[in-house]
Amino acid sequence: MSKPKNKKKQDPDGRRLVAQNKKARWDFSILDSFEAGIVLWGSEVKSVRDHRVNLKDSFARIRNNELYSYNIHISPYTNSRIEDLDPRRPRKLLMHRKQIDRLQGKLIDKSLTLVPLKMYFSKNVVKVEIALAKGKNKGDKRRDIIDREHDLEMKKALKNSRI
Repeated sequence: MSKPKNKKKQDPDGRRLVAQNKKARWDFSILDSFEAGIVLWGSEVKSVRDHRVNLKDSFARIRNNELYSYNIHISPYTNSRIEDLDPRRPRKLLMHRKQIDRLQGKLIDKSLTLVPLKMYFSKNVVKVEIALAKGKNKGDKRRDIIDREHDLEMKKALKNSRI
């Protein structure tokens, strides 16, 4: 009998996670998240398939009514012939015009920013989850730590009470 092939890790929606920006959840309060496509060159897609992506310190901006991501580091593919490729070049994000206009209206009103949270494959297409976020100060971060500790203590207490 043949052994079943190992499936790559996928969530229930059929997405294969490539990179995650954990620091964004620590530095920002996430208000809303959106899915966007991203324009990549062929060798960049191969690097993304190899999980050679870093979303740390990346952000998105609206420029000339188009959405662009900055500081997403995609390492150059080793077997590529393109040598002049900048790993941190601005990349265009693909969203519907109405979605971009709605985001632009929200960004103007408040002190909000757009932050990439995840990069993943959805049906063999690279997608980026971007979030509308508001920056946290030290007090908010400390409150998050205290809340996390309280949750752990409650879980431990519940677990011990069941015995």
